Amino acid sequence: MTDDITKLEDQVRDAAEQAGVDQSKVDRAMAESKSFLNRAQEALSEAVDNAVGAAKDHPIAAAGIAAGAAAAVAGAAYGAAKLKNGDTRTAKPGTRSKKKS
Repeated sequence: MTDDITKLEDQVRDAAEQAGVDQSKVDRAMAESKSFLNRAQEALSEAVDNAVGAAKDHPIAAAGIAAGAAAAVAGAAYGAAKLKNGDTRTAKPGTRSKKKS
C-alpha cells in the first residue's frame, strides 16, 4: 500500500509540474490530505473498537441490531430487484395477493 501511495504522490507531483503549479502548494496539499486521512483512520478504528466493545457488553441487543440491518438490506435488495425487472406494482392496503391456479 505504501508503494501505491508513493507512486500516486509522484504522479501528482509530475502532473503539477507539467501544469506549472507551485510545488510548495502541492506539497502542502498532500500533507494536509495525509493528516486528514490519518485522523479519519484513527476515528474509524476507535468507532470499530467501541462497536466491538458494545457488542460484547450487550450481545442480545447486538444480535437484534444485526437482524434488523439484515432485514433492511434484504428489503432493499428485493425492492431493487423488482425495479430492475420493471415490476412497480404495489399491493393495496388490506388486500392479499391471490394465488394463480
